[in-house]
Amino acid sequence: MKNFLDDNFLLKTKTAETLYHNYAKSLPIIDYHNHLIPQQVAENLQFDNITQVWLNGDHYKWRAMRANGISEHYITGNASDKEKFLKWAETVPYTMRNPLYHWTHLELQRYFDIHEILSPATAEKIYEEASAKLRLPEYNVRALLEKMRVEVICTTDDPIDSLEYHQTFSKEESTFKMYPAFRPDKAMQVDDIESFNQYVDTLAQVTKLEIDNFSNYLQALKARHDFFAENGCSVSDHGLERIYAEDYTEQEIADIFLKIRGQQDISVRENHQFKSAMLVCFAQWDHEKGWVQQYHLGALRNNNSRMLGISGADAGFDSIGDFSQAKALSKFLNRLDAGDQLTKTIIYNLNPADNEMIATMVGNFNDGTIAGKVQFGSAWWFLDQKDGMTKQINTLSNMGLLSRFVGMLTDSRSFLSFPRHEYFRRLLCDLFGEDIEQGELPNKLDWIGKVISDICYHNAKDYFKFK
Repeated sequence: MKNFLDDNFLLKTKTAETLYHNYAKSLPIIDYHNHLIPQQVAENLQFDNITQVWLNGDHYKWRAMRANGISEHYITGNASDKEKFLKWAETVPYTMRNPLYHWTHLELQRYFDIHEILSPATAEKIYEEASAKLRLPEYNVRALLEKMRVEVICTTDDPIDSLEYHQTFSKEESTFKMYPAFRPDKAMQVDDIESFNQYVDTLAQVTKLEIDNFSNYLQALKARHDFFAENGCSVSDHGLERIYAEDYTEQEIADIFLKIRGQQDISVRENHQFKSAMLVCFAQWDHEKGWVQQYHLGALRNNNSRMLGISGADAGFDSIGDFSQAKALSKFLNRLDAGDQLTKTIIYNLNPADNEMIATMVGNFNDGTIAGKVQFGSAWWFLDQKDGMTKQINTLSNMGLLSRFVGMLTDSRSFLSFPRHEYFRRLLCDLFGEDIEQGELPNKLDWIGKVISDICYHNAKDYFKFK
């Protein structure tokens, strides 16, 4: 019987142990998509206690606490930081077989060298020990990233963001790089006409351009796209229920935009036409600059309207959706490819029922110009756990080239989430190790070790080409 979270955690064979410890464990991390706050990095924030860095903004933990019967007062409410931590500790013993149980204890070990199991009995001691360490200079935000050998982080930024903290940080000496990612979801979100018009007004103020027609709107957004590029951005990202690929004419989109600016309601078809046009424009700009574009597909957001009013968005009330994806995704990618305007692309899937569809769809648009040009992205959100990662790896192995995969990312708001890369690396090595010991792969550790190192680090380094 193995000990919980020992050196060979998740590694079921001797070959897997060799692969992990010799070829994966010590590699740097390129975290090309996360939701870290740039200001906290630029100002090198020093957290006062573990709740601030560990629980604030973590909707994974919040969902588990609610399921355990914990009042919202201790989750997003006004309870003290220590009270919130104690309620999380009360929940942890009930998270067994949820990835949170593994992540919680990996993070306590890797960042704080705390090897005790978190429970009500140990909560006070762990809270005080971890919080005391967090107040030391070697536990400021940048030190936390350095401790995990982070080489690159890409934040998630709206087109109207000033990028002032990226600019400040870029002028300083650091062991890692921080780049913005262009996330224009609000720029095409016309489901709420009033909110969209407020966004357009803000964009006009930021760019100092009058936006009275669609052409001017594109001009303003393109100016922000250029501004992001000037500040080191080479990655875009979209969080969508699905890809939109309706047919449209330029005149139709111009007319739809004027209707929206006139506070007139638009039809469902017009809504989808507008979103389709915007996606094409963004993709064309990405291609012009040689950016990598990312599409996160399949989340059904804000399901609980009562709790949305209490806790706001991104508070743990989203779920997997069952949207029809294939035809629109094919049409969208084909439109870009036909005009030679398809840049490097990563598609992330939230519904595991669509894994095989996504894995085969990306293969339609790999054209031999770049290894892994169009990627089936890592298991995302609800799927970035042992079963979900394994299914994504196996699907990609069966339908494409796992060896060209750009690997894991955190997609997280927490500076303590980087052991997720370790979690992924251990699972990857375990799968290869088992195949070797079962005689399904040759015992060629030098080559397979290289493949693993590539997936964990080198493929992303070559694919994104961060400077």
